[in-house]
Amino acid sequence: MRTSEDITLNKSQFVKYVRMTCLALLVVIEIVVCAQFATVVGISSRVWLLVAVIACCFVLTVLEFVHAFFVALFPLEMVFYGMESALLLAISAITGNSFLSTLYCIVLTQFYLSVAKFKDRTILFGTACGFYIVSFIVGWVTVNEGASVFSSIVDILGGCIFGLFVLGVHYVVANFLIKFYVTNVELRAALDEAEQNREKLREVYEQLSKTAVYEERNRIAKEIHDNAGHSMTTVIMQTEAAKLLIDTDPAEAKNRIISANLQARDALERMRESVHLLAGRGTGNSLKADIEEIIAQTIDGTDLKIRCDLEDVELSEDAHRFVCDTIKESFSNGIRHGRATAFYVEVKKSLGNLQVIISDNGFGTVKIKEGFGLSGIRKKAAELGGSCVFGSEDGEGFETQITLPLKNQENGVAVKEKDDD
Repeated sequence: MRTSEDITLNKSQFVKYVRMTCLALLVVIEIVVCAQFATVVGISSRVWLLVAVIACCFVLTVLEFVHAFFVALFPLEMVFYGMESALLLAISAITGNSFLSTLYCIVLTQFYLSVAKFKDRTILFGTACGFYIVSFIVGWVTVNEGASVFSSIVDILGGCIFGLFVLGVHYVVANFLIKFYVTNVELRAALDEAEQNREKLREVYEQLSKTAVYEERNRIAKEIHDNAGHSMTTVIMQTEAAKLLIDTDPAEAKNRIISANLQARDALERMRESVHLLAGRGTGNSLKADIEEIIAQTIDGTDLKIRCDLEDVELSEDAHRFVCDTIKESFSNGIRHGRATAFYVEVKKSLGNLQVIISDNGFGTVKIKEGFGLSGIRKKAAELGGSCVFGSEDGEGFETQITLPLKNQENGVAVKEKDDD
């Protein structure tokens, strides 16, 4: 995988190669300019001008080398640009060679690479064009002293147009290549970032998948705990009662055993229902009907008394199952741990919420210890956007209060009120 450090390194290498190429071209063009000017000067008294041109080219080469590989601060680069422009102006003023526009292009390339903003590069281009026109005119007049006015105008105008054309083409091509390279670097950086984000998303997805598996296991365990535990508690009570009655009242003992058998069959059916629920298939019954069936199965063949006050409310499948499981869990806990003989169940709508209350007359407790069942109830109520409160006192029984919002958009729970008949 490519990193931002790799991209930065490649960018610095690219700039380094471009500057080395420009430096080599600069030396070649300087040799051509000096050679052409030498043929013009010959062995006349103006040989010192050739020496001056050679000296200017040498100094320009040194400045370009230092600028290319040792200068990093932008203000200092502008100082070098001023000195290099002055040397170009001097060489142009002495030789009047239109090839000097190429030298301007090479020098400008260095600064196009250093300047990030298009506006600043445009200003440098305009300044270079002005320097070139002035230096070319001065150089042509110096070299071609005594030429006719017409030929001077034609040659000067042609040389200026040619030089400006070369500078313009260089400006367009250089900006296009810089823009292309910068876009390519940004695109590669964006692709690298996208690849890194994809790897992170994959890791998060794997983690979420593991979490979903654990949550599903816990949900299955709770389904089995609530459904089978409730039915088995009733079966145990009936068989215990049958043992006590088998000698004194065999007929009643037989009835209790038959009832226990029916409860065991019902437990098996409940297990199948749990599988259906886990597979996403509901019972199809209303909440009130399901609660009444739970109560009927609980008191069948026992001495338990269960009073209820139920309003018919239509809930989401998840909330519906949660209320039924909580009632069964409360019955089982009351019978097994509190030795309860009577229960009260209330399900009603109040101020936009669903209120569920299950209380018993069991032993109660001073300190409530939340085991697997109670902690599961509290957690599930919170997931559905509601709350759960457990209350108990020694000798005063146990009470569970659950509040669920009838409209909960935050957790995606669709809970709807159903009109009373």
